[in-house]
Amino acid sequence: MTVIDNAIYVDGRRVASPDSLDATFDALEQHGGFAWIGLYRPDTEELQTVADEFHLHELAVEDALNGHQRAKLDRYGDIRFAVLRPARYIEETDTVEFGEVHLFIGPDFVIVIRHAESPDIAKVRRRLEAAPELLARGPLGVFYAVADQVVDEYDPVAAGLDADVEQVEDELFESGDAAVTRRIYDLTREVSDFRRATKPLIDIFTALRDDLPKEGVELEVRRSFRDVLDHTIRIVERADAQRQLLQSALQTHMTLVAQQQNESVKKVSGWAAILFTPTLVATIYGMNFSNIPELHWALGYPFAIVLMVGLGVVLYAVFKTKGWL
Repeated sequence: MTVIDNAIYVDGRRVASPDSLDATFDALEQHGGFAWIGLYRPDTEELQTVADEFHLHELAVEDALNGHQRAKLDRYGDIRFAVLRPARYIEETDTVEFGEVHLFIGPDFVIVIRHAESPDIAKVRRRLEAAPELLARGPLGVFYAVADQVVDEYDPVAAGLDADVEQVEDELFESGDAAVTRRIYDLTREVSDFRRATKPLIDIFTALRDDLPKEGVELEVRRSFRDVLDHTIRIVERADAQRQLLQSALQTHMTLVAQQQNESVKKVSGWAAILFTPTLVATIYGMNFSNIPELHWALGYPFAIVLMVGLGVVLYAVFKTKGWL
């Protein structure tokens, strides 16, 4: 069993650390309070064992096994099933790595299943154990703390994406490389993935805030989720701003590329016109028609050469003045 930690808490303090799920149930009956079980990438058999013990809904268990879920909050009777999408920014590759955390929140238990390296659930547990008044809020208090950690870790991701967007904006006018277009598309996809991970949390935390009673312990949990909701809204607004900037950057880049292409077309057309005129003169005078009087002049052919060069120089000067070359 991939159990990272397993404990019983009463009034915000750890009273037992069972070494098996069977012992967890016995300790829960003995002490009361609630159980907090942390799992790391359990397989089908392991998760099914937990599901049987805690009577978890089969659809929620199926989602937890399949993974690749969107952020959401489902309710099955008195048990809530939540999916969070943690993220971390990888400095070495300038990319964002996404993970999944699944939570089953019942009246007297919370099961946290981590499918990625982030967030550090052990850090969350230490934080709560150091603040018994927070842990005394029960399973929903644990859910709040995990969600708060996930949302806090979005800040470095948003900062990394901000830096990437600024870099792309600088490269727009410094380089006409096609790699800039590729970078904008890749960055847009990362920002979109980041937004998909964060935006559903607004509905989740809003529903929790409105669903919890406005009195007792639930009132404090309600206030906690309201704080996380405000933080989430700010993160989503940053992601929206990043996406808009990238859309503007892509449009600007396409405009610059089109201008460069137009300039190239103008230059090619200008040189074609310059070369066409002397070629036309040479073609006419090179046909050796007997009825062209210039062919009988002593300086006829030199005159044709001077005419070709002169027309070419005039056209070059005109096109150069207009900026077509």
